[in-house]
Amino acid sequence: MTEERVVVRMLDGSTIKGYLEDFTESSDPITVKVQSSGQIKNIPINDVKAIFFVKSFEGNPDYKEKKYYRPLPEKKRRIYVKFKDRETMLGYIEGTLPWDKGFFLSSGTKGKKGFFMRPADEGSNNRLIFVVASSVEDVALM
Repeated sequence: MTEERVVVRMLDGSTIKGYLEDFTESSDPITVKVQSSGQIKNIPINDVKAIFFVKSFEGNPDYKEKKYYRPLPEKKRRIYVKFKDRETMLGYIEGTLPWDKGFFLSSGTKGKKGFFMRPADEGSNNRLIFVVASSVEDVALM
């Protein structure tokens, strides 16, 4: 069983720190072992905004995330994500686009509930981010 250190951002604004177990892009619900209590939670994916795969649970509270792109890494595409709660995020995706033209993640995604992106800021505490499609208002390739 593979466990990943994550911070799960819920649609209601709350967060859950813990370890994600056996996650795929099609997982529903997701299974998280809560860091503080060891409790296992099964969370419906549609209650989740995004899953942040983090370097540490503590992070650096004084760190100011950079909101610009560095030189483009090979085989990566710049992406801008705007969530329904108006938060925005910059990052990169690899490989093929996770949607058809026009950004409709709900159709033609073969059961996938979202997509992975890497943060634009390498100094961020986030290694990888899974963006839940139902929480997104807009996406643009830059």
